[in-house]
Amino acid sequence: MDGEPGETPNLFPEKVGEKLRDARLAQGMELSDVAARTRVPLRHLQAIEASDYSGLPTPTYAIGFVKAYARAVGADEVALAKELRQETSDTFAAREVYESYDPTDPVREPPSGIVWAGAAIALLLVGALALWYGTDLFRGGTAIAPEPAVTATPTPAPTPSPTASLTGGQVTLTATQPVWLRIYDATGARLFEKEMAVGERYDVPRDANNPMINLGRPEAVQVTINGSNVPPLGEAGRAIKDVPVSAEALRARASTAGAVPTPGT
Repeated sequence: MDGEPGETPNLFPEKVGEKLRDARLAQGMELSDVAARTRVPLRHLQAIEASDYSGLPTPTYAIGFVKAYARAVGADEVALAKELRQETSDTFAAREVYESYDPTDPVREPPSGIVWAGAAIALLLVGALALWYGTDLFRGGTAIAPEPAVTATPTPAPTPSPTASLTGGQVTLTATQPVWLRIYDATGARLFEKEMAVGERYDVPRDANNPMINLGRPEAVQVTINGSNVPPLGEAGRAIKDVPVSAEALRARASTAGAVPTPGT
């Protein structure tokens, strides 16, 4: 079942489902949030937290769902997958496996005949348009020569003010590993929320009202202000929540920690 505000993590979780549930609650996430990120049906996530794998067709499905769940809450997917194999060895021992796990819905592909017919029609349309606009084969007169393209002169980029780096700046979050995060303002309104891929970037709006972050793995995100690196948002492997990520807050935090933003590479 979905997590309720009054629920608390188990003190000594033993099973994989209990560990995932505790990690989810520590992140302040609902089970429906995990389902939205992983595309795993809610009923399967509920079964995993209850350590009931009888409704899953194969151990490959169970392991795939558990690893996706672990990534969404910042848990160790490799270690949990290994534990799950041991935990479900008896559950799936008597079953014959005929299907493989695919975390996304199967793509329904049209018959090859329809594909080829569509491609042929598209080519005919392109050729007819080319003859109509490029020649006078279907209409009187001569073809109109295209006007020469006008080359725009690039405008030099404005030079930033020397005081801009002290009073404001663009905060950019870059994922160095696959990681889920949520950005919200002082009123609780969500500004950004998703699982970022390696190299994906997000620019925090400069006019946001005290933007804050909820992050499972601080070591997986590089933070910069106007391209200059700032210290990590927290300790590696320790989830953080309600940490301000405005340019002013990050500079104050770096100053308190005795670190100075350095130019990024």
